[in-house]
Amino acid sequence: MKYANQYLLSAIQIMNNYDGSMPLAAFLKKHFSENKKFGSKDRRNIAHLCYAYCRIGKAGSTIAIDISFKIALFLVSGAEEGWELLFDENWKNHWSKHLDEKLAFVIEQYPAFKVADIFPCTSSISAVIPVEAFSISHFIQPDVFLRLRPGKYDAVRKQIKTAKIAFTEISETCFALPNSVKIDEVVNIDRDVIVQDKSSQRIAELFAKMETDKTKAIQLWDCCAASGGKTILARDFFGVMDMTVSDIRASILHNLKARFERAGIKYFQSVTTDLSKPNPTKPNGKFDLIMADVPCSGSGTWGRTPEQLSFFTADKIEQYTSLQKNIISNILSSLTPNGYLLYSTCSVFKAENEDIKAYILAQDPSLKVVEEKYLVGYADKADTMYAVLFHK
Repeated sequence: MKYANQYLLSAIQIMNNYDGSMPLAAFLKKHFSENKKFGSKDRRNIAHLCYAYCRIGKAGSTIAIDISFKIALFLVSGAEEGWELLFDENWKNHWSKHLDEKLAFVIEQYPAFKVADIFPCTSSISAVIPVEAFSISHFIQPDVFLRLRPGKYDAVRKQIKTAKIAFTEISETCFALPNSVKIDEVVNIDRDVIVQDKSSQRIAELFAKMETDKTKAIQLWDCCAASGGKTILARDFFGVMDMTVSDIRASILHNLKARFERAGIKYFQSVTTDLSKPNPTKPNGKFDLIMADVPCSGSGTWGRTPEQLSFFTADKIEQYTSLQKNIISNILSSLTPNGYLLYSTCSVFKAENEDIKAYILAQDPSLKVVEEKYLVGYADKADTMYAVLFHK
């Protein structure tokens, strides 16, 4: 790689100036817009270096930054990428080896590199998650996952194969593709496929545990709807339903309306409300299913935003759990007798998951746990989530 050393110097300068106050993607976009000398290839290579560096968290914090960058590059990059030109023969000889062997080599060369420092707040991680394996998984870029909508398997598979895009068929409803693929140029997003992480798609496993009256439409309230992926999943799973979505941001609900139109969903109610505040505005009536995919640390998704490994602090966990408890307290009264509450996060922290489950049960003793699970995805280049289904 002809300009590898120049790319490295540029990346070091960028990360020395980055303070985590905005997403790294936004910071890089701003930096490159202010520095027009970088072409598309330059931007791609420099961004790769920055993200590689973020993926080791604070494991190299006591090592010189240029060495930490090289360690990160060595652990994150594949043999086909050309970065080995930055290294001496001793490192090159290990370049194509398995990640475990490469990591052992790094620790032998630099004993100050600590795997325990890759992921923050490890003492707060649920006992269900193997901390070391989970931490190391952040060296690997997660895939993009598609959820194929009902009846779209043949058409979507043909479109992807015609475009000669490499993909892995996880199931007839789930395809995995490399993160770099511009899939929106190949398939009809929202109409035929939903871009949705594999673990998020697995929320349907909890839908399958519900006993519903097939003769009437389910009354659904997705109380923290965000982009609406799980709402569309519920619609595809259950069929016709009376749908209500709410979010704190009116702009999100505006975007969600456009997405629902692309997905063929014409009838729904939307409410802009802050459910974390006392006596919030709530939709009228009671609901058979309330989905509460609450705001959280997002710690199960940091493979996609690895800058969080260095900038997330423990005090934020308490901030999120307080928010989650407030939301739960405001929505429980809207559940019908015999209704279901589905609580979920994309966090691996016990305080946001098992502890909130206990809080929910304490708030409404009439609720019983139907199923609780971690949707562990890191071994499959996917996110890790938590979900628990309650029945009233």
